[in-house]
Amino acid sequence: MAVRNIVKIDEAKCNSCGKCAKACIEGAIKMVNGKARLVSDIYCDGLGACIGSCPVDAITIEKREAADFDQEATKKHLAEKDDAQTAFVCPGMAMKNLMDEEQQQTESIGPVQSQLRHWPVQLNLVSPQAWYFKDADLLITADCVPFAMGDFHDKLLKNHSIVIGCPKLDDAQFYIDKLADLIKINKPKSLTVVHMEVPCCFGLAGIVRKALAKCGVNMSFKDITISLKGKIIKTETVAIG
Repeated sequence: MAVRNIVKIDEAKCNSCGKCAKACIEGAIKMVNGKARLVSDIYCDGLGACIGSCPVDAITIEKREAADFDQEATKKHLAEKDDAQTAFVCPGMAMKNLMDEEQQQTESIGPVQSQLRHWPVQLNLVSPQAWYFKDADLLITADCVPFAMGDFHDKLLKNHSIVIGCPKLDDAQFYIDKLADLIKINKPKSLTVVHMEVPCCFGLAGIVRKALAKCGVNMSFKDITISLKGKIIKTETVAIG
């Protein structure tokens, strides 16, 4: 056995929602007596894709001595699961470094190159401990913005790590808590908030203000407003602290 990253579950915090068990594509987590449990070290790859699914922050990554992740054993484990619906979870939730993948490609990737550096991007799904947030230029954007703004990738996304969400339809308090953890853990070099000009979308800037206050980080952020036609109509610096 070697010392490696592996999931740690705080059963005292676990609220029995089961979201982490569904999010774990390796089937390393299951519900036992109403609490999330790590089935076996050999099924856990240590990437922490399950962390972003936990609404109460009961899951973290710890570095300890553990058996190596066994891909073949994991495949067999999934095949033997009784509940086929639980066994299948969208693999799109797994963390990926897209820039490394692009650098390895030798063929053309189309007339317009994506500037997306990592996956996932939805604030509900990302892990606050994901490597792509460390010391990053962090872009926090309303999920409608990329649809309205045709040059979003080159003008705003390039060289940034990103999280997206809807301040009107999603759980604002969950976003505040998640962003507070993300900012405190990773100490981003800069923060940029981008939202649409419609009134409900301005709530995203408020969420970021509250997240900064909660984690005790005094840093300013750039607040950008986008018109329904996809134009930048206002840019201001919001000072915190």
